[in-house]
Amino acid sequence: MKLNKVEKTEKSMYELEIAVEKEVFDEACTKVYRKQVKNINVPGFRKGKAPKAIIEKMYGKGVFYEEAINDLLPTVYADAVKEADIKDIIAQPEFDIVSIDDNGLVLSAKIYVKPEVEIKDYAGIAVEKNVEPVSDEELDREINQVRERNSREIEVTDRAAEMGDTAVIDYEGFADGVAFEGGKGENFSLKLGSGQFIPGFEEKVVGHNVGEEFDIDVTFPEEYHAKELAGKPVVFKIKLNALNKVELPELDDDFAKDVSEFDTFAEYKADLKAKIEKRHESKADAEVEDKLVEALIEKLVADIPEVMFVNETENQLRDYDNNLRMSGLDLNTYLKYTGGTLDKLREEFRPRAEKQVKARLALEKIAALENLEATEEDIEAEYTRIAEAYNISADEVKKAIDATAIAEDMKVKKAMDFVKEKAVIGAAAPKKAPAKKTTTTKSATAKSATAKSTTTKSSTTTKKTTSTTTKKTTTKKAAAKAEEPKTDAE
Repeated sequence: MKLNKVEKTEKSMYELEIAVEKEVFDEACTKVYRKQVKNINVPGFRKGKAPKAIIEKMYGKGVFYEEAINDLLPTVYADAVKEADIKDIIAQPEFDIVSIDDNGLVLSAKIYVKPEVEIKDYAGIAVEKNVEPVSDEELDREINQVRERNSREIEVTDRAAEMGDTAVIDYEGFADGVAFEGGKGENFSLKLGSGQFIPGFEEKVVGHNVGEEFDIDVTFPEEYHAKELAGKPVVFKIKLNALNKVELPELDDDFAKDVSEFDTFAEYKADLKAKIEKRHESKADAEVEDKLVEALIEKLVADIPEVMFVNETENQLRDYDNNLRMSGLDLNTYLKYTGGTLDKLREEFRPRAEKQVKARLALEKIAALENLEATEEDIEAEYTRIAEAYNISADEVKKAIDATAIAEDMKVKKAMDFVKEKAVIGAAAPKKAPAKKTTTTKSATAKSATAKSTTTKSSTTTKKTTSTTTKKTTTKKAAAKAEEPKTDAE
């Protein structure tokens, strides 16, 4: 291998011209021939016995070139980069063939490297920290959530149906006197007031007693997904088979003993308030860090190559796909459900990718300026943390993630800690906690994800996920959570 040229064509790109001697290239072609000849049929020769020259004459002189070049590239490229002393490569090189002739092979390679970075005034950044006070309403809401989880459903026999009850009904819908598809169900559990059925339906079950048979007149919404029913008046014939209601436990000492390690409700409530306060504090700390990152990005001066943003966007797409797979889906299925496209998803991830790239460049530069290094103890501690997070052994993590990558991540973390330590963090003006309101406890509505009926309204649910994928190349602090695909419940 001979390095003919090293030229920095852009601030963050080198172009190399690499010559491979004829003897070396010919030997690579011969190796490919020996590997492929057993599968090549040439008239007049037994299979696998045709000479190389005959095959080249029959299929063209370059028949073995592509695989020979691919076989040579890793070694040739590594040697060329080492000789050119190019560091901080950020993407796969772009190769092109300059020539193949009697002198051998000449390749060109475009190599992208990290840009030169400048950053000043990163110590002493002023930000506000806003810790939300715990309101009585928030505390009551969390207590009621626990209360609802510990509720029980009891049968109602002594009164008519009320909002909040669960009515077990048989129903069948008719449009112009004809039963329509999907409009029939038996022993369907309908939480009155849940909005599960079309407007007006649930309200008209109220007031009826168990065993009654009655009609409900309603009109489908104009925007209803089944076009043949949109805006159409219909009649549902109903039989109320059973009625249940949720009974909530009293908020007393017995409740506290059942749901916690405390003996009194007062102790339980005080502990819950302390936990909410801690959660608010953590949220405020995260917001401070995000403000500091935004400030660092503003101070960053760098001509960042487009390939860095593209690569980070693809990394986030792969992470997202991994998250979906852990939930039993994949990216293709998600796009099918949502009607989206890969290009649209890339557009959505692009802003976060840009922020991630810029923030890391800024922090890497600060780590260099402040001579921040990762110790062996830091690296081992990080291996242990990752192992515990993913419930695998530290040895498995070490096989998956190179220590150099861990060290680079630790330097970035230390840089962020340095910026936070030097920041001027002021308390935001305290917000007045909202006055305590009387809250009405509602029981959670259980609804089957697969139960479909043309009487129910279309709705969309979204659930967030977090990545648990260990990367081989680096570990990153997640910039944002991904979302699972949305599913339409009829």
